[in-house]
Amino acid sequence: MEIPPKSPDGSQKSPQSKELLASNTASTLCISSRSESVWTSTSRSKWDIYHKPVIVMSVGAAIFLSGMVITSLTCIQSNNKKIYKMCGPAFLSLGLMLLVCGLVWIPIIRKKQKQRQKSKCLQTLRSFFFNR
Repeated sequence: MEIPPKSPDGSQKSPQSKELLASNTASTLCISSRSESVWTSTSRSKWDIYHKPVIVMSVGAAIFLSGMVITSLTCIQSNNKKIYKMCGPAFLSLGLMLLVCGLVWIPIIRKKQKQRQKSKCLQTLRSFFFNR
């Protein structure tokens, strides 16, 4: 980063340094506004917490099942056998990947929820001292 030039008498800051100061302040405000969401705790339902991994698991299971159907079509139908042989395993692997990602995501969310519950004591202490 370039150092802004100083004025000849050294007492006033150049316009470039004022811009840098303003942009630095704006980024600090943006960071502090993001961190405020950590301190606000609202009770959320189980669906609000787990809806994303459930949706990912559902889509993964649906793709996996369609992959099983497409793969089984290679045994039943004789026409378009190459297409079924290519698409079936692709759907199987994609569906299995999404299913496993959703299954792994749930314990991660549970661990985060436990950490938040443990830090509630710390949050109440901080809010007690900062709100005075």
